[in-house]
Amino acid sequence: MSKAYTGIDKSGSFRVYLAVTTDMAETARKIHDTTPVVTAGLGRVLTGAGLMGLMLKNDSDKLTVIFKGDGPVKQILATSSADGNVKGYAANPYVELPLNQAGKLDVGGSLGIGELTVIKDMGLKEPYVGTIALVDGEIADDLTAYYYISEQQNTAISLGVKVDVYGCVMAAGGMIIQMLPDADEGAVDALEAMLTDLEPISTLVEEETAAAGDGNEEIILRSMMKRIFGSMPEEYRVEGLEYRDLRWQCDCSEERLEKVLMTIGEKDLSQIIEEDGQAEMVCQFCRKKYLFDKEHLERILARVREI
Repeated sequence: MSKAYTGIDKSGSFRVYLAVTTDMAETARKIHDTTPVVTAGLGRVLTGAGLMGLMLKNDSDKLTVIFKGDGPVKQILATSSADGNVKGYAANPYVELPLNQAGKLDVGGSLGIGELTVIKDMGLKEPYVGTIALVDGEIADDLTAYYYISEQQNTAISLGVKVDVYGCVMAAGGMIIQMLPDADEGAVDALEAMLTDLEPISTLVEEETAAAGDGNEEIILRSMMKRIFGSMPEEYRVEGLEYRDLRWQCDCSEERLEKVLMTIGEKDLSQIIEEDGQAEMVCQFCRKKYLFDKEHLERILARVREI
């Protein structure tokens, strides 16, 4: 299971959300059989969405993050909730691209030019929807820009996924730092200095995981928090608050896919029954298959006619 660690600095100027998500990113890679560049993009989006979900107030609140562009991957989508459940998918999981100019997996190139949409469903009459143009498609910068533009919230976000020569996830993690109201100006300066020298988050996860040996994620996260913020002035040192679970979990069900079939309408549903005699539905998140035989489809059709 992946895990997050939250904290706040001693002056009350900023809050931190730090996560190790290696297991979650690797689970997504296995389910969707993604290429390395898509593994990196999907892993970052899942991590970012998972941390953003932890900021929601109620367990029933849900958040959806959609990266959509004109690049070959087309779209990466993830949903999360306040209780730590996360799921997602890439529209084209089989994209192959050369490394970018920095010698890194070209996540930005896979998405291209497009937009980021964040949807928050908090049980109100209408969900909150915020949309911005993609900054670079590298995920972290785009989410940082979203908070600044759509929520007027000064935020720093770091996300990373490291893939081995076989395409498996070696290390994945993320960090979100959000300024709080009436933050000290000194805290901003101290954070900027720290972030300038910050190593890639995936490198920190990899190194601290190796150092911990058989240690669990809590030990790794505690060590990472100390390593990241340990050099800051004493008044801005971060004190840990709580550990939170992050987990890959798809909540698909036969009932949900029945509702999808009902939306196609009486005419199309009748045609499927007459021509195919069955329908196979595949969950886009977990790839689980659901087979609806003729009798089942006829029951669904009868319900459509009753509406």
